[in-house]
Amino acid sequence: MRRTASLENHPVVKGYGFNKKFDFDEFLKAYSTTGFQASNLAKAIDIANEMVNDNSTVFFAFTGNAVSSGLRDIITFLAKNKMVSVIITTASGVEEDVIKSLSDFRLGDFDVPGRTLFEHGVGRIGNIFVPNDRYLHFEKFITPFLNEIHSKNNVVTPSIIARELGLKLKEDSFLFWAAKNGIPVYCPGIMDGSFGDLVYFFKQRKPSFRIDVTDDHKELIDFVLQQEKTGLIVLGGGIAKHYALNAQIFREGFDHAVYLTTAEEFDGSDSGGSVEEAKTWAKIKIKSSSVKVKADFTITFPLLVAGSFAGKKRK
Repeated sequence: MRRTASLENHPVVKGYGFNKKFDFDEFLKAYSTTGFQASNLAKAIDIANEMVNDNSTVFFAFTGNAVSSGLRDIITFLAKNKMVSVIITTASGVEEDVIKSLSDFRLGDFDVPGRTLFEHGVGRIGNIFVPNDRYLHFEKFITPFLNEIHSKNNVVTPSIIARELGLKLKEDSFLFWAAKNGIPVYCPGIMDGSFGDLVYFFKQRKPSFRIDVTDDHKELIDFVLQQEKTGLIVLGGGIAKHYALNAQIFREGFDHAVYLTTAEEFDGSDSGGSVEEAKTWAKIKIKSSSVKVKADFTITFPLLVAGSFAGKKRK
């Protein structure tokens, strides 16, 4: 007969008891002993609080679909209250913040046939509907913006574009608050979207116009090298995730890291790569506090913020 291992040092699996008066902080705390991804989320909340408590410089990276969703409002909250120091996103993260400042997106359904929406002039992002006229509003806004920014300088960086856009937007925009609070917004893939299409047409008229990503790259790495402690919160993967991680190689990795994603590593993609994989490249420190929460970030991110950044503000 095999000997039974002693697990006295392991927490008892136990969920939240709804028979008592509801306590939101205790509710979140109960995630730690619930198991599965709930316990990973509880660890992520603890790590986010570590970032706050040891005054880490927080790098916040997210894919554009976070802005497509209602998470834009939470991202704006973090920028408004200076709870992050650097923002890294994709082209759609920038352009959809602009579009939502001009108009809105509407909630639809995952199962509506593509042909039906196409015939009605509506694009779909999951179960979020985006009428085509939103991009007409965007074009009318961006074309004079490009003329204005080009009149000041033939060569601009994505971070300059993000800052100048933010200064023209409403207070519901994360770009607005990032610009106002001096938080740089890096977008290394800025041409991969509607903005890039409009730049293509603009360059037919103004061939001297250039977007230089190299200055942003140097600026980011120089900033990274000056930081004592760094933390990462990343929603999704792709270029936003890797741009943040790669810059940290110059200081041998993040001290804290939280991944919120549904991507898996079975295909070798960077999007699905684990924190353990990142450690092999010195993108995350070997002795870092780090976790990957495998779940839809529209569910996990609001809870993370409620249990850390917003919780600190609430108290």
